Amino acid sequence: MKPYLLAESNWKKLENHRFELAVLPWGATEAHNYHMPYGTDVYEADAAASESGRKAWGKGANITIMPTIPFGVNTGQSDIYLDINLNPSTQMLILQDIITVLDRQGTKKLLIVNSHGGNDFKTMLRELGLKFPEMMLFTCNWFQALDKTKYFEEAGDHADEMETSIMMYLHPELILPLDQAGDGAEKKSVIKGVQEKWAWAERKWSEVSEDTGIGNPKKSSAEKGKRFFEDVTDKLADLMVDICNAKPREMYK
Repeated sequence: MKPYLLAESNWKKLENHRFELAVLPWGATEAHNYHMPYGTDVYEADAAASESGRKAWGKGANITIMPTIPFGVNTGQSDIYLDINLNPSTQMLILQDIITVLDRQGTKKLLIVNSHGGNDFKTMLRELGLKFPEMMLFTCNWFQALDKTKYFEEAGDHADEMETSIMMYLHPELILPLDQAGDGAEKKSVIKGVQEKWAWAERKWSEVSEDTGIGNPKKSSAEKGKRFFEDVTDKLADLMVDICNAKPREMYK
């Protein structure tokens, strides 16, 4: 039993224990090129949160890692078979219910560990912060915590070299041979401002990618995935420790 994982905890241990920080991993269920499983974001969220939690717990952080929520915002993928969509308004309600429990029971800190690019919790936490003024609410995208160019050769943001390498390390039994993967070629927007990334419009996934991937996975390896995973979970663990140590009304200096 791992004491920092809520799913493995029991009432014998928790009846008289209160955690400083609750961590909520949040993934998605969606196609990941031809070679990766639909649950990629969930597997990654599970592993990143669990391993970071282990490291943070070892540094004295009083944390609990909650079970991963497996569905995310997939509004741009409505015609991709079994890409399961949660609207942002639905996510907001789920978050509100979870925060209500934490606030009522005295765990006043929440960190969302996001594993899906389509999820964006910042505006939700702004609104929920007004409803729960005693709560300290945080979100992070673990996959953006490090400079990917120091680990991987090919750019991308979905089923790319980074994600494929991580899954080859974590769950090699779920990855098809790379010669069966698409090249992850991306069609770019005809809008210059969107190309330059200072303007934004949601991508219609079936129009920007023929294989559902964005980024060439052909140079992926388990060795690259292990190196990145170890480093990124070190950094995520430090974030958990810092949040545990932070005090209300003493957040800035």
